[in-house]
Amino acid sequence: MKRVTITDPGCVAASVAILGDKWTPMLIRALAPGALRFGQLQDEAGGVNPRTLSARLVRLEQCGIITKSIHSKMPPHTEYSLTAKGRDLLPILQSMADWGAKHPPIS
Repeated sequence: MKRVTITDPGCVAASVAILGDKWTPMLIRALAPGALRFGQLQDEAGGVNPRTLSARLVRLEQCGIITKSIHSKMPPHTEYSLTAKGRDLLPILQSMADWGAKHPPIS
């Protein structure tokens, strides 16, 4: 695989296209420990609006970042979990968290 750098605008743009909104990094972080149901994911991500959460989950599934598993046992429920591609984002989010701790926002 070709090694790319942060100066490659196409690759940075591709990453931002997935991670660049307010809720997506929080959803990926929330799914890091394992599968969650919709309501659990909403709580873990910090109270994201249900419509926004639905839209983000559809987009993440389309991008291959998460999988949606529908369980028919009683009561029926749906769980979301990270794919291997999604787990590849965890070190990036950890680096972002480390940077945020080192450089907190100015009040």
